[in-house]
Amino acid sequence: MATADTIAHGASAAPGDQDSFASLLQAAVARHLGAPGTLHDLQRLTGGATKATWSFDAECGGTRMPLIMQTTNAGAASIPPAIDGLTPHLTAEEDAQVMRAAERAGVPAPHVHALLEPADGLGHGYITGRVPGETIGTRILREERYAAARGAMASQCGTILAAVHTIDAQEVPFLKDQDAAAQVAAYRTYVDHYRLRLPAVEMGLRWAADRIPSRPRRAVLHGDFRMGNIIVGEEGVRCVLDWEIAQIGDPMQDLGWLCVKTWRFGGRNPVGGFGGREDLFAAYEKASGVTVDPAQVLFWEAFGDVKWAIMCLFKAMAFSDGTEPLSLEQAAIGRRIEEPLLDFLNLIEGRD
Repeated sequence: MATADTIAHGASAAPGDQDSFASLLQAAVARHLGAPGTLHDLQRLTGGATKATWSFDAECGGTRMPLIMQTTNAGAASIPPAIDGLTPHLTAEEDAQVMRAAERAGVPAPHVHALLEPADGLGHGYITGRVPGETIGTRILREERYAAARGAMASQCGTILAAVHTIDAQEVPFLKDQDAAAQVAAYRTYVDHYRLRLPAVEMGLRWAADRIPSRPRRAVLHGDFRMGNIIVGEEGVRCVLDWEIAQIGDPMQDLGWLCVKTWRFGGRNPVGGFGGREDLFAAYEKASGVTVDPAQVLFWEAFGDVKWAIMCLFKAMAFSDGTEPLSLEQAAIGRRIEEPLLDFLNLIEGRD
């Protein structure tokens, strides 16, 4: 059984006290994956207003398994009705279903071992396999041990996104279907709700509204495919994480979002800081049989800058209507609104 010391870092988000949380988790592992479910090295990885993640090993049926449990935090503040549902956000059960569909489509997604049930007493969530590797962008971009990975990752991402876009939409019928026009309207509503008028934001929304792609393909999208949401090893991409805003939309959206400058983490190359667009596009075309329209990707990259700026605004202002508590972290994210707006202006003027 894990000791109180090993779980102290994550205790604030756990139901009950530390020992009871570990007992509940061990029982859940034993029930779903096999007895005895004995836990080792249980630790909290991340925290936030909506999700909590724990890493641990468990003994199941004579095998020690590296695992992750992710749960939706109980008591998270609700979103005001005026902006609730504007953009995609999956339940834990839907998130797990998308990951299973992605794995069947050949995407390196986390393997879902079990969905938590009410009897587990741990809330809504799931248990997946744990994939070793690095997720921190600055390390991936700067450390010598990832040099070979950096040379391969743009092509790998193109191949992976082609597989993502083959996921059978009938397997995930709950996904929100949002084209570019609907997204522009949704982000306009966020801005109107908070009544913060910034010329660059207004220009960005108008720029996007005037350039909506015509007759795009429709496919299942990851929705947040970028550096920080992939696990990387020395050979390249090992796993794609964070599927909770998967959606139906234009496949070029995923390619453009990967190129947004914020997700380059200081790297000089346009694809996640590690690679070139030509390698991303060529690999996508080879794997999918679909020709990439660079202008369409550029639309999603530029609009991605505007979207991220408005997300920063949302983070900074959410405390005012009770969506999230006021915190230094949220204020710092809000302060970053100027960066993606400058990135947008530079991009549409040809300065990448």
